[in-house]
Parts: sequence; structure tokens; C-alpha cells
Amino acid sequence: MNFASDNTTGAAPEILAAIAAANADRLMPYGNDDLTRAAEQAVADVFETEAKVFFVATGTAANSLALSAMAPAWGGIYCHQAAHINDSECGAPEFFSGGAKLMPLQGANGKIAARDLDAALAAVPPGRVHHVKPAAVSITQATEAGTLYTLAEVKAIAEVCRKRGVRLHMDGARFANAVARLNCSPAEATWQAGVEALSFGATKNGALTAEAVVLFADDLARDFAFRRKRSGHLFSKMRLLSAQMAAYVKDDLWLRNGRQANAMAARMAEGLAAIEGVSLTQPVEANILFPRLTPAIIKGLKKDGFGFYERGGQGVVRLVMAYDTRPADVDAFLASARQGLRRRPKSLSAGRRFAKTGAAGPRTSPSSSGPGHRPLKAGTRVRFPLGTPIIPTPPPYKTHCHGGASPPRCLETCLGAGHAMPAVLLRAKNFSAIMRQAGSLSYKNALKRRPATSGVQKQGADGPPAA
Repeated sequence: MNFASDNTTGAAPEILAAIAAANADRLMPYGNDDLTRAAEQAVADVFETEAKVFFVATGTAANSLALSAMAPAWGGIYCHQAAHINDSECGAPEFFSGGAKLMPLQGANGKIAARDLDAALAAVPPGRVHHVKPAAVSITQATEAGTLYTLAEVKAIAEVCRKRGVRLHMDGARFANAVARLNCSPAEATWQAGVEALSFGATKNGALTAEAVVLFADDLARDFAFRRKRSGHLFSKMRLLSAQMAAYVKDDLWLRNGRQANAMAARMAEGLAAIEGVSLTQPVEANILFPRLTPAIIKGLKKDGFGFYERGGQGVVRLVMAYDTRPADVDAFLASARQGLRRRPKSLSAGRRFAKTGAAGPRTSPSSSGPGHRPLKAGTRVRFPLGTPIIPTPPPYKTHCHGGASPPRCLETCLGAGHAMPAVLLRAKNFSAIMRQAGSLSYKNALKRRPATSGVQKQGADGPPAA
């Protein structure tokens, strides 16, 4: 099962049936057909207003063309640093606008805060020709982090835009997931909140290849047909795109698909939260999750054939639920993740045995020569519990080793980094228990090298004495 993206899925049966039906007719090209006109009106009706609707084939085209109508070549377009237009569209907004500059902003959970936006816009002196002129703001709903702007947050950003004289665009590639979760009307989520242009996504939510630019301001629509034609997105057989959008909004298919994906994300989040060593790095508010998994769990999931991106930091993966994700798919993933905690790796090979000794002394790396270390006997093999983090830490150490880690963790860290055995561990009376807890297969060899404990400060099982 591939959880890398909601683009990995095929088209919904209702969409394919609509394409097949439209394909059977001979209709006028370039959108001059009744099917296209009906589909445009159907999408406008979703928003309960006389919006102008233009169909295109991709989300990048929808975003770029909408922004090109809002920003001149000398304009600045403000967005979140992680926004798709800034991170994944290869400069298309700049290209289609003739040179407008993207102005990325930071913000928690993938969102721009109204106060930060206001400060950024206020910092640009009016009429200063040496700086791009603020022209537009783009927010993503749902965000690339899988979070949502509340209606109040959208309204606050829209108010800043009105005050500063810039336009507001919404990238709605996952607009269905947002509306389904916010439990509001499409009108409330867009033009009633101050949004002037929406990229209404369908491809990620069941369409084959179809998106819509929905313009709520008449002046933005005035020359938009020319922009679409010039960009190559006025399709000769436009009815085949229009049929998809008509089916998408019919009987609320788009909302039903969005709710299904959201429900599966919630199911996945609940299951992952119950697994030891797993944490969620972002709130789960739509159909995307960013859990942090242990290396062993990641390895086991890949071995079991699950697809996902490793993205968002050390051990963080991105999981995206789609309209056709089923409970059995989620449960299989969770079962594999739980199994990852119980898998035991094979013994380390001879080529990875640590700290061999000889007549010339211990053969260790420079980083293993810290004070208080003693090599293990040649040939000692160690197996670590699945999921044990191995963190190489250079000497000198703050206490006996690695900043005062507990003896089992210290042992795992030292051996995992190729270090020699800390002498304090070899002297510890509970060394056998330490080695067993760390999972050694051959701790007796190390015991033979344990020096006498006379003169050594006693150490409890919970860690070393204070330095």
C-alpha cells in the first residue's frame, strides 16, 4: 500500500464513468459546448455566488494562473515557506506572472499568522522602486503540514490584505478535506471570509486530471480566458475535463471523498499514538500525518511493502490518506509498525565486530579513545534491541560516558559508534545485567576482561554516580 501521496491513487469510478459518457458524443471544441457551460455553473453553485470558473489540468497551472491575475511582474506574492507554490512548482508562479517574486514567511504548523503577515507588509516602504511591490498573499487550505486555517484565521489574514491593498488567493488542492473537517460551507471558507481566488483541487481527491480556478472578483476574471489560452490550458477537448468536474461536485462526491480520507487519517493517528516510540509531529486535521518512527519500524514497513516519504526531520515520515483508503489498509500499516518493535535483527557480521585488541594495543577509531574506555575482547558480538537509537558522541565525556546516560544506553551508544568499552562499565558489579539489557550475545567474553572493583565508586543500576 502506498501512503506517499493522494496522487498515487487512480480516478474514482464516478469520474471515469463521466469521462466515458462525454467521450461518446461529438461536441464543439475549446469549451464551446453545453457540457462545459453546465459544469462551470455547477461549480459556481457550490459556492453560492456568481463566480467565474475556468478549468485547467493541473494544480500548478491553477495556482500560477490565478496569481498571475493578481500580481504584476514587479509584484511580491507572500506565502508560507513550505507552500507548494514556493517549494514544489519550479518557479511557475514567477514564470506565468512575468517575474513576480515569491516572499516566503515562517509560521508554525504550515500556516501564516495574520500579525506576521501584517508586519512583513508594513516593512515595505510605499512606492519604494528598489523593492517589489506587495501584490498578493497565498494561503494553502489544507496546508502542506496537514493542518487547517480556521475561518477566523482566514478572515484575519483577509483583513490584513484589505488594509494593505493586496489580493488573497487560496491554494485548495485539498480544499475538500478542509471543508469536510471544518464542517462549514464552501462559501464560508472562501469568498465570505475574504478570499478572492481559489484553486479548487480535484485530482488528489478522485479526478483523473482536472482542477478549477474559481474567481470571486470580477476584475480578476476580465482577461483570464486569455491567460489560460496563452498558458496552453485551453484544451481542444475541454469537455473531457469538464465532465470530471461536473461529476466531482454532483451529489457532493468531492465532500464524501474528503471525509473518507480524513477519517482514515484519524484512524491512522489514533493507532500510531498507541505504539511505543512513535509520536506525531503535527496536529492531524485533514488527511496528512507526519509521525516520527523508530529506524526499525521504518525498515520493517519498507520491507513489508509500504510506501511513504521520509520527510520532515530525523525519523519523520509523511503519510497521506486518499479517498479510496480503507480501514484494512490502515490496520495493515499499523500491524506492520507494531511488528517492527518485536523484530530482532541478525547478529552483527564479523566485519562489524568492535574494538579488537592486539600486541600494539586496541584498534579503535580516534573517537573511541576517550578517558575511561577499555576495549572489548576480540570477537565480541553485540545485538541491540530493535529501534535502539545509536548516537555517536565524541569525547571527552561529561561524566563516565555520553553525558551521564544510563549504563545500558551508554553501552549501546559506545558500541554502536565503534567505541571501546567504558572501563567504568566493566568494573560495575551489575555488568552482567547491563550486558543482558543491551542484548549482548557474548557478554561472557567481556566479563573475562572486567577488572577488580576495588577502589571504584559503586554505581547503581539507574546510572553512574554524579560527576
